[in-house]
Amino acid sequence: MLQVPYNPEFSNCRTMNVDTSPMDTATGEGSKKQKSGEGIMTRLLSKRSKASVIKNNPSKDISGSWGSTKGVPMLTISESDNWEISSCSGMKYGQFVDWEKIDPESAMRYQKILKSNHQELKDMGRSGYWSMPHTLRAKAYYHIIHSINIESVTPDRDIYQKLVGQLFGEHKMCTYPFPEYMEDGLIPRYCLNKAGLNTVKKVLLCIGKIFPDINYCPILPALVSLLLHFSEDEAECFHSVCCLIAYSDPNKRYIDQTFLTYRASCMTFGDLANKFCRGVRKLIAASNQNLFEFYSDWIMWIFADLPFTYAIRVLDVYLLEGYKVLYRVALALLSLYKVSVASRVAHVDDFRQDMKSFVDSISRHITIEKLMERAFSIQLATRRELNILFNANKYALMQKGINKHQNRQSYIAVDLENFSSSVVTGKEMRIVWAWIPERFALFHPTLLFSTVEHGHSLASFYSHVEGYEPTVLILKTVNEEICGAFLSSDWMMRKKQEGEGLSFFGTGECFVFTLCPGMERYQRPILHLPDVRNHPVPKPQGPAEAPTSSGSKDTAAPVALACPAGTPQDPNYLTIPFTMPCEGPPSVFPKRAKAQRPLSASMFMAGDEDRLIIGGGGGQALCIGADLLTGQTERCDTFDSSPLCKGNFKIQSLEVWGIQNSIAFSPPLSVETGQNIT
Repeated sequence: MLQVPYNPEFSNCRTMNVDTSPMDTATGEGSKKQKSGEGIMTRLLSKRSKASVIKNNPSKDISGSWGSTKGVPMLTISESDNWEISSCSGMKYGQFVDWEKIDPESAMRYQKILKSNHQELKDMGRSGYWSMPHTLRAKAYYHIIHSINIESVTPDRDIYQKLVGQLFGEHKMCTYPFPEYMEDGLIPRYCLNKAGLNTVKKVLLCIGKIFPDINYCPILPALVSLLLHFSEDEAECFHSVCCLIAYSDPNKRYIDQTFLTYRASCMTFGDLANKFCRGVRKLIAASNQNLFEFYSDWIMWIFADLPFTYAIRVLDVYLLEGYKVLYRVALALLSLYKVSVASRVAHVDDFRQDMKSFVDSISRHITIEKLMERAFSIQLATRRELNILFNANKYALMQKGINKHQNRQSYIAVDLENFSSSVVTGKEMRIVWAWIPERFALFHPTLLFSTVEHGHSLASFYSHVEGYEPTVLILKTVNEEICGAFLSSDWMMRKKQEGEGLSFFGTGECFVFTLCPGMERYQRPILHLPDVRNHPVPKPQGPAEAPTSSGSKDTAAPVALACPAGTPQDPNYLTIPFTMPCEGPPSVFPKRAKAQRPLSASMFMAGDEDRLIIGGGGGQALCIGADLLTGQTERCDTFDSSPLCKGNFKIQSLEVWGIQNSIAFSPPLSVETGQNIT
């Protein structure tokens, strides 16, 4: 066995100690007790203190070319010290023992795992069936990962050994810039020893070499670290991670690999949080802190901040169910945080850091069993529906000018400092913008109609707002009460409804709100997403290629759009979602039983020349007369809303805001607005 003294050039480490229960590492004789889930993070920085090492061992980049390392963060790979890997699942001792005889229950459980179908494995994973002993979880992971149906050829251990030879050769130490896809060089160490951490670095570098198209994937370091705890050797760990990367089913994806898809996932989580954890969103928006930045950490709450014993229970289910389980767990964490922060919000200067600290100490608030139970009690939409919402967010980002080839491009949240309105302040509009779907909140509000400028006339209202969606209607009463609605559909749709009298239209993304005297949003949680659907990709007008459904192209070709009235769409306004003719079946989702979707749940918008109505089930949330001077509000079942202001009110001022877009692209994916929801 090689015994190489530990070299201080091995790594630069920054550690954080977390008060959690200790547990043994599983890496051989003499291994010390580590704190379970201690969240030790290693920052990989360039080290130049020993000039002789740099001088005698010049660094090479990943491609093998020699170059200067000045000012570049580096990974230092050293030969393992006092460590070897055997075939006994992480144990150097006991190779002559039949472990199935010593632990027959574990052996029986493993045989049951091998005989179970996918649904049975999901149930086992959720219940923690293979949580103990360590070797049973390792075998379960091996079985699950090798059962993943991957169409392409996945790099195996032979390729890994070849890469290791090419990258590291016979050097006892070598230094490389850390891979492009790593955000800041942080590696969660969990219960790994020094040799384990060294191996994580090697695997990460090999992944960067074999998958050069991955340009942004901050969760990979944590995934490699976690899987290494349960891998027979580093080559198996490499192969396991490659299987997750290569999996291509968009409805059950595992890993975002570009900045574009990562940000789209963050926005999708933001949309879900808007439905299930409303209070947190309002708190952050009111504090003038950046919601985009707060939600950008959501997946790192799980794969960086959670203690080890919690993270591996999430990993149990993630390997079987993919991305959806991460949404569930993150929502459960956020709902717990909402309760925790409510009593101390005045003392929180940085919600982003406060959330990370909360997750790091989650064991003080809830057990892992209760956390998983809470996560799976959340009734999310189907994977297919979540993927459609994800694509809508992705194409909104593309309209913002972000594509998959960009790395770490920061985009500034909408700046409302210079916002001007006769109804609301900039702070109040910031709250409204925190409530609307993420793909619209990327863009600035732009005034379409104002009674101050265009007069008190419903006909004038329609003439200025038709052709735009979504819109935000806000009004102030003579009693200084402020309320309004987010309206996902174009008011032009009122002309397309069949039959006499008023017909309702709109989507489940509509909601109503109050801003003064109190701030509250009313919207029924959406279990399914029937209002988001795939739209045929327009053909490019030039040599540029249109994006495909698989996401191989993330560039949309410019194309001229027309408003429903036939007038050219102003390129300064958002084109996602814009009502366009839909071909094919009326819905991409199976119809729900009527008992699950009462009529009142789909009565969002209606209007004619005499009045406009928002919410019509069991009472009208808003009903405004043709002169735009008087209105009425009642309790409304559509939004489960109380009266938004005094029952019968007089309007002092009313405005309608559209959503401005900085770049005009055709929408490969649209939100369905032309159908009644039944």
